[in-house]
Amino acid sequence: MSLKTNWRYLLQIFLSFFKIGPVTFGGGYAMIPMIEREVVQKRKWVKTKEVSEIFAIAESVPGAIAINSATFIGYRLAGVKGAIIAMTGVLLPTFLIVVALSILFLFIKDNPFVESAFVGIRAAIVALIAFAAYKIGLTAIYDKTTLVITILTAAILYFLHIHPVLIIVGGIGLGIAVVNVKKLLGYATRLDRNDK
Repeated sequence: MSLKTNWRYLLQIFLSFFKIGPVTFGGGYAMIPMIEREVVQKRKWVKTKEVSEIFAIAESVPGAIAINSATFIGYRLAGVKGAIIAMTGVLLPTFLIVVALSILFLFIKDNPFVESAFVGIRAAIVALIAFAAYKIGLTAIYDKTTLVITILTAAILYFLHIHPVLIIVGGIGLGIAVVNVKKLLGYATRLDRNDK
């Protein structure tokens, strides 16, 4: 890849994440559908299964899932430069918006219109997160075993309030154990939706 082409590619990565960045109201989970639309459907840089794996890894390491996802995708696309460019792209608009809103909020903090707007923003964010969970579920839940693991994990999170990192570590162990037990018993093991 020539230097000129490389910089164009890095600029595309930056601009893609720069336009995704402003939708992070409510946390990084609200950004997941936007990232998927941009990097999977529009740019075709990664596949749906890959981006689901990236989201899983991004959630399991310390830091915001949006920043981690952008960094991992950028790294996958263009190495360390891509990681830095994608991370900067996703952070810069949010940083600028927060600075501007902080200044503006000093003047309008008690305005009923602003308080009403946040009611709608919070509700819309719940819908974005639910949609992201549905899309990831389409690739992650593909048989009875993965459905049972999903239901058990949700129940454990809800009733026992275990830290998500422990859930992920438990999921790793459970996944390895289930696949190995199925192999020992002679059952077919599917590792994703496309396996026959």
